Amino acid sequence: MSSVLGYLFLAVAIATEVVATTFLKFTSGDNPKWWAFVIVVVGYVASFFALSLALGRGVPLGIAYAIWSAVGVAAIAIISWVFFKESLTWVQIAGLVLVIGGVGLLELGAKHPAA
Repeated sequence: MSSVLGYLFLAVAIATEVVATTFLKFTSGDNPKWWAFVIVVVGYVASFFALSLALGRGVPLGIAYAIWSAVGVAAIAIISWVFFKESLTWVQIAGLVLVIGGVGLLELGAKHPAA
């Protein structure tokens, strides 16, 4: 059960990091929004806190960081494409597939304790 809770905390860490990173877009440019800075700071603090809780519940550091970063990169790329009309080429999509596949291989190759 602790491991399941660890992965739930990892999901929270990913979600809050994606929100914080998305709102970075509103902190730049000619007219930065003050409220976006608050969302970015709170989001990143919450993300690292949730990540530490995931690690404390038995999620291995290498696996947690790989999943956290790969899902975050993929989510931000898609969010940037949908909401900010940034480019997402087939080459970039192939790169995302390779990153996610690499994380899958890391997870498959990990030693898991016997239940």
